[in-house]
Amino acid sequence: MSFRSKPVFLFFLYLMSLRTLAAKDVKIAEMSDDSALRLSLAKTWFIEPPVAVLRHRPIVRTLDSGERVQIRAEQGRAGSDEFSIIIEREQNGAFNAWAQGSFILTRRLSDGEALRARVFLRSDRYTYVQFRPLGDHKSEMDAVVYDAFIAQTLPIPIEFKRLLTSPLTDALTGETAAAVRRYYEPDPDDNREKRAFLRKIRSSIKTLEFGDDGAIDENGDYVYIATLEKQGEKHGLNCSGFAKWVIDALISPISGKKLPIAPLKEPYGNRGSTFTRPFERIRDPYFGLDWVRNLAAAAGTAFMSSDFANLQEIEARSAPFSAIQTRAGRETQIRSYPGHLDEAGFGFEGILPLLYTLAINEPRSIFLGAINTVGGRPPMRTYVHIAVLVPYFDEDSVFRVAVFESAEETSFNRFRVRYPDHYISLCRVPASAHFEP
Repeated sequence: MSFRSKPVFLFFLYLMSLRTLAAKDVKIAEMSDDSALRLSLAKTWFIEPPVAVLRHRPIVRTLDSGERVQIRAEQGRAGSDEFSIIIEREQNGAFNAWAQGSFILTRRLSDGEALRARVFLRSDRYTYVQFRPLGDHKSEMDAVVYDAFIAQTLPIPIEFKRLLTSPLTDALTGETAAAVRRYYEPDPDDNREKRAFLRKIRSSIKTLEFGDDGAIDENGDYVYIATLEKQGEKHGLNCSGFAKWVIDALISPISGKKLPIAPLKEPYGNRGSTFTRPFERIRDPYFGLDWVRNLAAAAGTAFMSSDFANLQEIEARSAPFSAIQTRAGRETQIRSYPGHLDEAGFGFEGILPLLYTLAINEPRSIFLGAINTVGGRPPMRTYVHIAVLVPYFDEDSVFRVAVFESAEETSFNRFRVRYPDHYISLCRVPASAHFEP
């Protein structure tokens, strides 16, 4: 196995490990209720002195639904003043702390105080809701997906002590909570078109090669983007040419032709300033942004109408979260996330939860991403790379992100860490199973 393919293989194994868990997930309203079990633990595990709880051996109980759960205690990491009582559900013969319906109560080690309760609404360790006490008669809820808070400190009119032994549905009622729930109930049927598109592109991409500054013009010839001159016998596509190849394959069954290259290099929408204009001919800092905007506009026109070629329609500009968790060593910090910035897009630190929420909210869209950063002399924002991103849920509701760039499929994890301080501007394109390179 090559070094290049190893990260993809490892990430594939990780996602396959999730498949068997998520395969048994149900709608939140259909999750089996374990409140009676939690009530039976309220006078022991939930309030006993920490030293007594941590001495308990794991026990297994059966819910009224016939499902088995395991209750166990776990001390926090070294130096932490916390410990947890974990009620983990059984799936496929194994107990897992983040299987759907699993419940974790965290208490303070020094005095036994209950601090928060976390519930997994999906079999995904990175998506959960958690509750904390809020005064004497209320609780507050966070809803977290991949370290992003789609709801934070949302007041719940239930005393925290009562919430610990109540059915989960009691805490997930009301208009705001209902809006949050949708991010934990993906419908894999909504992503059928994307999955069909992925099958087609993965089959077709095998014939492609990388070629610096390479693209295919409207006549089907391999040319150089800068000069439009034909390539020689050895030909290929760079990141920009590959993005065009994808869009051509999507719209040619409708239009019957490929896009010409020159119009894709034209400025599109607001970008730049009087400061950057003198440098545009020399440094071409907005090439990537103009390219993906023009491609997405062409796709919007072909699939729908010219009304869907304007910037407001093609550019993703909103994120349903404004705070994210970041980790430095053992420390976790919550900090604000500014969302979309004009001419820059979204910070890479929020790209994973952003793509997760886009997979929920736009199940029939794929995205052209233009990666950018500030650099050079004088420093200015420059677009350095283009990638095709496909966030989707597979048949078992497992969240995945397919990344295609420079004529190959690459690892999303590798893609994400490659640009730690960069931004990405995303343009949406309709996914279609009628993909014909």
